[in-house]
Amino acid sequence: MTVIAVLGLGEAGRIYARDLREAGFHVRGFDPYVRADDEQIEQVPAVADAVVPADLVISLVGARAAEAVARQALPHCPPDAVYADLNTGSPALKRTLAELAAAADVAFADVAVLAPVPRKGARTALMASGTGAERFAELVRPAAVPVEAIPGGAGAAAARKLLRSVFMKGLAALMLECESAAAAAGEQEWLRGQMVGELSGDVGELIDRLVDGSRVHAARRVHEVEDAAGYLAELGRPAWVMEASRTWLASLLDD
Repeated sequence: MTVIAVLGLGEAGRIYARDLREAGFHVRGFDPYVRADDEQIEQVPAVADAVVPADLVISLVGARAAEAVARQALPHCPPDAVYADLNTGSPALKRTLAELAAAADVAFADVAVLAPVPRKGARTALMASGTGAERFAELVRPAAVPVEAIPGGAGAAAARKLLRSVFMKGLAALMLECESAAAAAGEQEWLRGQMVGELSGDVGELIDRLVDGSRVHAARRVHEVEDAAGYLAELGRPAWVMEASRTWLASLLDD
């Protein structure tokens, strides 16, 4: 039976540990701060107890602790194991972890989690790069874990994840600013309808229109976002996204 060690038993770690156990893997979990209290998860008291017998080590400890935990775990990993870091971190961090793994003669997978884990559990879409990417995908395949292995070495998957974060977190900030302003103006239902209408059509065409139209009409749009920011000030609501929009549009005038 394939043995998987899950380091970090927060929300995502517990979900992966449970789902992988249900898929037939022998799962060992380690977390010095969290007690899983789940009969399906064998929680052990030390990092070494989790990783010594493991074919796959999954790190879900958070980016800040990722390097420290890797330094603890890697010396105890079997030489044929894969160390998979699923934490959201910088490409530089992933390269550092890959170097630590290489020094321990352990294959490393930089794994980007591409959606919130609670939605689909272990079937959340993943992207992996690094020396252990293909082997990682092979090991979790029996649990129907969707993994796209990409070239580029450790850090490549993390880079794509952060590019996606620019879009998703930037979009979230825009939505928050819209909701805040619409609530202050008493126009939440109308503005929500406008947003849904724009995003329900040909989204590829919308992206082209926004990008190309901004380059062609930058001067006019600078004035429009200035007026929009001024209106939000009248409403007493933040205009942080509008201010950033003005900066971007103004920069296009110099191209």
